[in-house]
Amino acid sequence: MTTELKCQPGIGGRVEGTALVAKDNFSARYDLDRINGVFSRPQHQLAGQSYVDRILVLDTAKGGVATAWMLHEMKARGMAPKAILFNAANTILAQGAALADLPLCDRFEAGDITALIQTGDRLIVDPGQGLVTIVERA
Repeated sequence: MTTELKCQPGIGGRVEGTALVAKDNFSARYDLDRINGVFSRPQHQLAGQSYVDRILVLDTAKGGVATAWMLHEMKARGMAPKAILFNAANTILAQGAALADLPLCDRFEAGDITALIQTGDRLIVDPGQGLVTIVERA
């Protein structure tokens, strides 16, 4: 059985992939080892885990313009997540996602997205429709 989660229309194209979830915030500058493709800040809930080709599901975006251009650089090198889902994104990260052509959605009607999706769930993210579908539970 699939579960559909409605959100505000987002950025980028439709993707399908596997979720990596944490009730934590996100900064490409401070949380990631962008060369090796893993979360590197020891205090981050996802420390040591690869974000490459995963759909990140996190609480909120943090950081400024560095995060925006870093998303573009990561995507250009094939070391980016497939998409990012937030409870609340910020305008800088939204601009970075647009520049990187990285799907991004936020503000889900059903509540805390980090509680609704589990690591390992298979998702379809359709930002244009404002819809995330859980197609298979972990």
